Amino acid sequence: MGSRYVVYTADVTPEAQARPVLTESFGCAYLTQTVLTISGGTALFESGQHEELLFVLHGRGRLLLDGGEHDFGPESGIYIGPGETYRFDVTEPTEIVSVRVLNPAGDEVAVGDRRTVSPLDAQEIGKATAGREYRILADPSTGFRSGTHFVGDVPPGEAAPVHYHRYNEVIYILQGNGILHIDGERNPLYPGACIHLPARTLHQVENTGDEPMREVAVFVPAGSPAAAYLPDGTSAYPTQPDDPQGGVR
Repeated sequence: MGSRYVVYTADVTPEAQARPVLTESFGCAYLTQTVLTISGGTALFESGQHEELLFVLHGRGRLLLDGGEHDFGPESGIYIGPGETYRFDVTEPTEIVSVRVLNPAGDEVAVGDRRTVSPLDAQEIGKATAGREYRILADPSTGFRSGTHFVGDVPPGEAAPVHYHRYNEVIYILQGNGILHIDGERNPLYPGACIHLPARTLHQVENTGDEPMREVAVFVPAGSPAAAYLPDGTSAYPTQPDDPQGGVR
């Protein structure tokens, strides 16, 4: 029997340019995740009714969107709004993690000026539990209404405590090795592992290697990647408030 929370990219048969890894049929009611492969030349996509967050695993090229052109390279985050058609012109084989928000937020969420392409190395570093670090690629301040798109590093050594989040999240492991402990499961993590993490689900990510384990993730609604709670609802990180709804059992 497979995991209820983890899908491995290598186990999913491609459908043309796409590997749909975390889907509605897997139980993903808020976010879905697909790995896109563009061997060369031009590829055309549509966001449909969704907000879409892209992360370039490797490859280079140009994004053509709404009459504008944006260069991108490895470790770039890209924001696509609802109803947009976009095209990639790639100069080398390119692989991208795509996350779609199934029911995007509307005008009730205030946003800042849109930032379409966000190179990872240009973003500020934030701190979270157990020595973790993160960099935000997109959130409402950059035009992404529904949530937060970020890259986080889990250092080797002591694991973060068992905790939960108030948001729904999908994760793609970029580098390193570890274990996801969740709901009685013990799932190995390595590059290409995809995690579906429903809100208020107790879990623990353990880095079992000797280098930081890196992940790219999207969660909804928007907030801080440092917002994590112990089972009794106490904040797992000192700068964050406790859960006003109390803990989980």
